[in-house]
This record gives sequence, structure tokens and C-alpha cells, in this order.
Amino acid sequence: MDSKVPPAAEAESAGSAFARELAASLLAGPIELPSFPDVALRVQQVLADDAVSTEMVVRIVGAEPMLAARVVSLANSAAMNPSSHQVTDLRTAVSRMGFDSLRAAAVSFAMVQLGARAEYASIEQQLMHNWRDSVGFASTASVVARRSQRMSPDTALFAALVAGVGKVYILTRASRHRQLLADAAAYQGVVREWHIKFARSLLASWHVAEDVIEAVEAYERRNEDTRPGPPLADVLACAALINRYHDAPAHLAESLPNSRAAQRLGLAKAAPDAIMTDAAGELAKLNVALGR
Repeated sequence: MDSKVPPAAEAESAGSAFARELAASLLAGPIELPSFPDVALRVQQVLADDAVSTEMVVRIVGAEPMLAARVVSLANSAAMNPSSHQVTDLRTAVSRMGFDSLRAAAVSFAMVQLGARAEYASIEQQLMHNWRDSVGFASTASVVARRSQRMSPDTALFAALVAGVGKVYILTRASRHRQLLADAAAYQGVVREWHIKFARSLLASWHVAEDVIEAVEAYERRNEDTRPGPPLADVLACAALINRYHDAPAHLAESLPNSRAAQRLGLAKAAPDAIMTDAAGELAKLNVALGR
């Protein structure tokens, strides 16, 4: 009698075991993103205080030369510097950027550093794929916020950029479960079930504003949800829909008018081609700014 376990059953078993591991880590809390640079965490935490001085922020950012160089580069990018007046000192760069853009720069720096860690060599491509998706999502969210005029594009960009941190956490944990990673369907099932829970925990530990955390928690349901809610969640939901159909404008043209989030934002009748063109332009500028 053949006692071998069918591959599908093995994948299901691996997925269940990994889900139990995730549940245990969340219950034990607080959780940390492995190998996330300390300076990026300090930036998020200090910027949670709206009264923090520019001098304090400059000291923290300046303690990591690579991050400081990235901040100055971002401040001089086309997205932040339409007048083409170049700055060379960190203090002026920090003042020009504003807190949301500075948060985004710190997260970008951390994700690049994370992907370069030797212990994650086996998942480097997946980490970078996740990060590219996050940057694309952020650029589209910025465009949606600007077109709807309901909130700051910089806030939308930051919220979209960090919305996937739960997926990153799960991927780093899954790097030790090669059998599970080999089965895309089983792995994605775990991600869908758990990533928002870990995103909330991580963002709360970073002292990210509660309205951003609530939007990250809610946005995946907002395209179908008929209830009113915070505009940031609707911006993220609309951006996610646009990105889902970025290669299929005809499908986007059919789906956008039916999106409850787009309706609430006044974008249900917007021209999909124009939005996608704007998003592509924003993505190009963001990639240059983030050094990608």
C-alpha cells in the first residue's frame, strides 16, 4: 500500500502549519519585521509626534548616511522640486519633503536594505516583486488622491507604500518553508488570510497614524462596500482596482463605474486612459526619486 501523501495534501498541511505559526507569533506580539533597519523605525516613531523639531529629524536621518543621501536625492527629484532649485543640505531637504514623503523615503530605504540581506537571498526576487507592486500602488494612489481632491496625495502615497508590509513579514517568515513557497496557491491563501492582521500590528508598532492603519485594514473591501467611510480607504481601493486592470483598460472602463469607492470619490465616470497615463507618469517619477 502506497503511504505517500499526495502533493496537494502536503501543500495544504504545510499551509495549515504555517498559518498556526503565524497565529502564534501574532498572539505573542509585539511583532517586528526581521532585519528592518533601526533608523527606519526611528524615523517612523519620531514623525508620529507632530510637534517634533526639524533638528531632531535631521539628527536621526543623518545618522545613516545612505538614508540621508536618499532623502536629499528625493528632495531634488522632479516630484519634489518642480522649480529645479537644487538643495545640498539635509535640513533643507527634510523641510522641503514634509513628513509623509520622509516616511515613504525611510520605508523605501528599509525595503532595499532588507532585500539585500544574505539570509533572504532565496526570496530576494519575491521581495523585490512585492516592493515593485507597492511602489506602483503608491504612485496610483497619489494620482487618485490628487484627482479626487479629497486628501493629500503624499498621505495616500505613504499609506499605499506601507499597505503591503504584512505581506513582506509573511514572506520573510515563509523563507524557512520552501515546500509552502513552492505551491503558489497555498501560499497566497495564507497571505490573503493574514497579511492585513500583520500590517496593523507592524504599523501600530511604528506609531503610524491610526487613520492610515484603518485605511490599510479596510481598503480591500471598499470597492463593494456601500457604507460611507474615510476617503483614504476609498483612495486605496480605487487605486488597487486601477492597478489590477492596468494591462486591460477595457475591463477597467467596465469596472470603474461600478466601484463604490470610485463613486464616493467622484471618479466613477473618469476616463480610465487618462488615469492610467497619469499613474504611469507618477510611477516613473517615483522610481527615479526612490533610486530604482
